[in-house]
Amino acid sequence: MLPREIIAAPLRTVRPQDLAHLYTQPFRQLDKRVRRGEINKLARGVYYAPPDDVGLTWIPTMEAATAAVATAFFGARVPILMHLTAARLHGAVPRAIAVGIVAVPRQQKPMQLTDRDHGQVIFVKRGVADLDAVLMPTELGQVLVTTPEQTALDLAKRPRLAGDPTQARDAIRQLLPRIDMEQVAQLAHEQRAQAALTELKNLGGNHRGGHVGA
Repeated sequence: MLPREIIAAPLRTVRPQDLAHLYTQPFRQLDKRVRRGEINKLARGVYYAPPDDVGLTWIPTMEAATAAVATAFFGARVPILMHLTAARLHGAVPRAIAVGIVAVPRQQKPMQLTDRDHGQVIFVKRGVADLDAVLMPTELGQVLVTTPEQTALDLAKRPRLAGDPTQARDAIRQLLPRIDMEQVAQLAHEQRAQAALTELKNLGGNHRGGHVGA
């Protein structure tokens, strides 16, 4: 039986030090449960309990995995999924991507995921309290995700963050018809991102009607 502390942990994800009050050697105990197929190792020093209704081969989406890793290090409702990862959850990126991008309050090196052949989490140091975000569901629980407006602004500001600027611009074009440009302009003013706002307006030049023409 899984310890209640793992199932009840935010996003069902823990690090060994989180269970130091239960075990004298939490690394060994967690690795033993991985071998039994009770839990999975998500990244170095990060373990998660799959939902109760899935099989042993199940792995979370890249978006849920990114949130889980970041939450294990920074705490519940602190990290915010952003950029292409947020765009994916908003339905603006049709294909799964092997990179997860998450805003966190402190610098952190990228981490490789260990439960899949390819997968890297990129941490971006941001003032997370200043980001426009909403709660969205994943298979491991609810996570904070930048709003479509914040997401579009971030994509325009750093199109090469995930490597391919074309993918970022395609995501922006998918988001443009549903975002409020007045809200984007306010965010750009608060976050000193006027160049990104100009880029969004240029990309939205071919759209007509709705909020985009603002």
